Amino acid sequence: MTEYTHLEKIRVQKIEELRAEGIEPYPTRAERSHTSQQAIAALTAAESAAPEGQPAAEVKATLTGRIRATRPMGKLVFTHIEDGSGKIQLFLRVNELGQEKVDFFNKMFDLGDFIQASGLMMRTRTGEATLQVHDFQMLAKAVSPLPADKDETLEDGSVLRHAALEDPELRARQRYADLAVNPDVRETFRKRAAVIKSIRNFLDGHDFLEVETPILQPLYGGAAARPFTTHHNELEQDMYLRISFELYLKRLLVGNFERVYEIGRDFRNEGVSFKHNPEFTQLEFYWAYADYLQVMELTEQMIAHVCDTVFGSRKFVFDKDENTRYELDFSAPWKRVQMRQGIIETSGIDIADYPTAESLFQAIVSKHPGKTPDPHAARGKLIDFLVGEFLEPTLIQPTFLYDYPRDISPLAKSKPGDPLTVERFEGYAAGFELCNAFTELNDPLDQEQRFIEMGRDYTDEEEEKHPMDEDYLRAMRYGMPPNGGFGMGVDRLAMLLTNKRSIREVLLFPALRNE
Repeated sequence: MTEYTHLEKIRVQKIEELRAEGIEPYPTRAERSHTSQQAIAALTAAESAAPEGQPAAEVKATLTGRIRATRPMGKLVFTHIEDGSGKIQLFLRVNELGQEKVDFFNKMFDLGDFIQASGLMMRTRTGEATLQVHDFQMLAKAVSPLPADKDETLEDGSVLRHAALEDPELRARQRYADLAVNPDVRETFRKRAAVIKSIRNFLDGHDFLEVETPILQPLYGGAAARPFTTHHNELEQDMYLRISFELYLKRLLVGNFERVYEIGRDFRNEGVSFKHNPEFTQLEFYWAYADYLQVMELTEQMIAHVCDTVFGSRKFVFDKDENTRYELDFSAPWKRVQMRQGIIETSGIDIADYPTAESLFQAIVSKHPGKTPDPHAARGKLIDFLVGEFLEPTLIQPTFLYDYPRDISPLAKSKPGDPLTVERFEGYAAGFELCNAFTELNDPLDQEQRFIEMGRDYTDEEEEKHPMDEDYLRAMRYGMPPNGGFGMGVDRLAMLLTNKRSIREVLLFPALRNE
């Protein structure tokens, strides 16, 4: 049984009293003629249309919303309600309602309750658009009070919000309460939704076909990550939550779809950080007859389109922490940095001079004694270590880091004349990875050999393995057109564009440990 607080017990008692009087505190039906902002706009329009010196035409409205503030003043009550569009004031007066109904409101309605109110729109002496209430009813009684909040109007007219719900973990655990008391949080998620819609509109406008691929897969692939595993009882086999859409989307290229994309959830059984969550929203697209250079250009155009349509600007501020602020510009062209040259400039190591894992490991520990890469790591993983430790923190403005080692890019095509390097880029901004793209490998014999080589390179303890996918190889053997592929974490893009330091701030319900 729920353990109620003293205040909650009082509210539960009010529910019982309402029902004893034949009033249902959770009625089945609600009516609304206007949102709060529509009612205010209708009043403004009526005032503008009225002849000079004449009263405006009556604006009747039925509004619904959550009670956020109330101020009883004897025979009058002023209260503010909030709906999805904003706040509006209600004015309850004995003259219209009678003393009994005003007393009933003051006794039975609390902050957080949902109310339906009908009446005429008016303006108070201070000019505030207000509904003069002629009738009202309870729509939903709030048993638990929301965290207290208060708005303070500053001298410059701006509003400073004081909210009790400020603890980041509590806000993530009780997102419903966070959204209810913090309008800026609601706005963040509206912007996130608009970002996804803008991406979809851009790709649709470039003749890409949106598709859906399996979330539950008999074999995971398309990335090096530890999967979540489950079991299908009827099929009597283990299944995996997908870690990527890639191998299924590229199967569609074999089937003669030339431009395909998917926006959906991926699942990786990995650690949680400011930029990692076990489930996240991913965009992937594959473009027949294109290469990674064309995908770079399309990426610039797509991000610019999102910035323009959702935010009206390509310049953004991103606060990495209390002391570090970046001013980012997503205008094209983005900076381009060749990986080998970038590593030379930031670490002093030329990876071309160290063709084996052993020699590269010795170079790293010799030149940078404080750094401790895994002595058993493959050469590609050591190069990735150099990028993470030295190069990545310098990639602040939107940047394409390109030409990656072959042994950490098993699905990318090698550069002509350089079999150890592949045509791959990653997009960076504010010092962390935003997207990843290849000129995709479409040679089934080469692909099979790489799967075999990777299997040899993995240690028994290594969890982030890329398994052999025989069906994908079979699809490739039917013939796959040359193509460019792209993947981007939508959550990370939302972080950058809404200036949120943690991925939790752009996920409605992030993964959390049990309380």
